[in-house]
Amino acid sequence: MTLTFYKYQGTGNDFIIFDNRSGQFPKSDNALVAKLCDRKFGVGADGLMLLEIEKDFDFKMVYYNSDGAESTMCGNGGRCLAAFAHSIGIIGNKGLFIAVDGSHEVAITANQVILGMKKVTEVQNKGKYFFLDTGSPHHVQFVSDVEKINVNDQGAKLRYGMYGEQGANINFVSLDPNGRHSIRTYERGVEGETLSCGTGVTAAAIAIHEQNNGFASPVTLHTKGGVLKVHFTKNNQVYSELSLEGPAEFVFKGEISI
Repeated sequence: MTLTFYKYQGTGNDFIIFDNRSGQFPKSDNALVAKLCDRKFGVGADGLMLLEIEKDFDFKMVYYNSDGAESTMCGNGGRCLAAFAHSIGIIGNKGLFIAVDGSHEVAITANQVILGMKKVTEVQNKGKYFFLDTGSPHHVQFVSDVEKINVNDQGAKLRYGMYGEQGANINFVSLDPNGRHSIRTYERGVEGETLSCGTGVTAAAIAIHEQNNGFASPVTLHTKGGVLKVHFTKNNQVYSELSLEGPAEFVFKGEISI
């Protein structure tokens, strides 16, 4: 069977997308997903997404990590899938879709995709780090200079050593003398550093606000792949009206036999 796929990237976080409204993609074939995401033997990507039909929504997002396993929410993935849906006429400049963590509103401008994120009702301040769930579980640790961190080594140690097999995503954040926040992320399921992580940036923005209320919404973070902004309001310890803003770009289209 030959299927058409689309490659998108959001600040360097890249994804393979299939329009699966017909239900042709073999969703239970995790080995196939891993092969397609492999950068030497497949198309190559941090993750794979299916766009599907869901009653009362413009579409449904099904997300797999590059290891082939269906996973939790992916912020940059959601932005890229919305850009794809816009490109094929499923949504206009605004839309509503369902993902594993619930419903998400999305707005699209000329060069930005703004994705509504789920509320965050609990932020655990552990002193040396923060832990919170922004659709995926995130460990946020502040360091003096993210460029000096061996993300793959230190991230893997924390991902497995502190959080076990289920794991968590590990984010390292630093603030330079010019007031610029930079972030690097080790993603579970990819089992390595990615150029950007949307739910990680969202978690980091909240941790930055918790650590220093001088940084108000929106919080801008610089990833290896580009710049993302996080908007929010905080009332009674709950972060709501959360949104992730940044570019989402089409890379190429192809066909593959599976």
